[in-house]
Amino acid sequence: MRTGQHPAGSVVRGNDYRVLGPRAGFTPELKVSVVIPAYGGQDKLDLVLAGLARQTYPSGLSEVIVVDNGSSPPLRLPDLRPQDTRLIVCPQPGRANARNAGLAKATGEVIHWLDSDVVLTPGAIEAHMRWHHAAPYLVVTGYIRFTDVEPPGELPDDLEAHFEPAEPHAWIVDLVERTDGLTDNPQRPFSLHVGGATSVNARLIEAAGPMDDELILGQDTEMGYRLAQAGAVFVPEPAARAYHLGPTMRMRDKAPIDRVSHAFVADRIPAYRWLRGHPGRRWKVPYVTAVVDGSAGYDEVRATVDALLAGTVPDVSVLLVGPWDTLTRDRRAPLKDPDLDLVLVQGHYQHESRVRLSAEDDVDPAVPYVLRLPAGWIPGEDTLACLLDLARDEGLGLVNVLLHESSQGVVAARLERVSALARARIVAAPDEDVDDVVDAVSGVSWVEAETYGFTTEAAPPLGRRGAYRARMEAQAEAARLAKEAERLRAQAAKWKEEAGRWRKSAVEYRREIGTLRRQLSAANRAQQSLRAVLSSTMKRALRKPLRG
Repeated sequence: MRTGQHPAGSVVRGNDYRVLGPRAGFTPELKVSVVIPAYGGQDKLDLVLAGLARQTYPSGLSEVIVVDNGSSPPLRLPDLRPQDTRLIVCPQPGRANARNAGLAKATGEVIHWLDSDVVLTPGAIEAHMRWHHAAPYLVVTGYIRFTDVEPPGELPDDLEAHFEPAEPHAWIVDLVERTDGLTDNPQRPFSLHVGGATSVNARLIEAAGPMDDELILGQDTEMGYRLAQAGAVFVPEPAARAYHLGPTMRMRDKAPIDRVSHAFVADRIPAYRWLRGHPGRRWKVPYVTAVVDGSAGYDEVRATVDALLAGTVPDVSVLLVGPWDTLTRDRRAPLKDPDLDLVLVQGHYQHESRVRLSAEDDVDPAVPYVLRLPAGWIPGEDTLACLLDLARDEGLGLVNVLLHESSQGVVAARLERVSALARARIVAAPDEDVDDVVDAVSGVSWVEAETYGFTTEAAPPLGRRGAYRARMEAQAEAARLAKEAERLRAQAAKWKEEAGRWRKSAVEYRREIGTLRRQLSAANRAQQSLRAVLSSTMKRALRKPLRG
């Protein structure tokens, strides 16, 4: 997906979508497909479709696809519905399957996910589509309010008067407020992708892929992560209002739902670092993949790969690129095999779970960071961790490492943030250097190899005694850190308890202050009454002598 145009001032840096500034008077041109997975709940679905029939966005540019996900009795389309509304059946259970079935039938340039118990206010879709006319890589989420009001038989003219009071989607509101509308370099803007009322450019979904039907829960968040990896910008739109008829399953059972969701999304969303506390586990989607030319010589490749695997970033994989499928071993004279080094690399790493041998540079697009490192250059123990810290702390899309410079040219390594390069490819003109666009959308930096611990000399082997000593020192350090962590947890618990006492005391003090204020007010009133009595008494006392 490529637009090839990004006028000055319109390139979104990070997630600061405010530079796009969609106008209220835009001319509608894009078609929107509203996809509604449904399982039962005919009465609520009737209200949802009635709300869609009232939308201000042109009906000729809208279609609605209702996906019956195995309802009994089967769902039907009510009389009051948008003119282009279809009902299809998806027998495979699960909302992800239903959405993917609807997505396969959609013909719009924009896909609008909508739950079968979410009623849109009349201007909601128009508020979404203003943004999609401004840029082709946006994910727009409306503001949902949750109402316990009994659903009416017919949709009232004034939704807000009927469904209020209603509770806001608290965690979304809090996320948006804490990050200045998601523009203040949020770490995880993709969390805004919720299926109740979110719209996505169809080509962005095509780049990211459909919903993951292997997940039990958390499909919305996981897809939001892949959309971010594909270059998406996430926009909260308060003018796109909707009402959820009743509480969500998550609102009713947050703790058990998080328990199930986290068990699966930890494998697929590396950005959720707190779910990956185990130091030795391998995950489906690693945090960083290092790409190394596997044909550059056995000794050089081994020095680089072994150093990467021994570093302080355990959540790493290595992709060795080379012509592995062409290798044929010479069993009679192996030492004279012209491909001996390739054979050695293949034999050395083919059973290492963190190393993959491929003929193509086919890094999983869900991996957030990619390190491209020439073979023979050896990173230090903390090199990769320091580069990742630099990229994260400064929000950089690309960190170039100057390894060597000579009259023949420059040798460099690259740490790429995949989402930044994906965005740059979307907006770059055909003849424009993608790295220059990365600088515009995220930022680029150059650093010195020596500063970050790169060398060309492998460290001498420790030997049995040295390895044993290093292992014992590492275990002792781990025990010390664990003890320190326990002390800090105890201190934090103590501070929390102390804070609770202070809060309780503050409440009691406020009550005492209120009592004292009331007593002072009563005393003031009594004093004023006493003064009035004394004044009257004094006046009478003064009059008596005069009359005498």
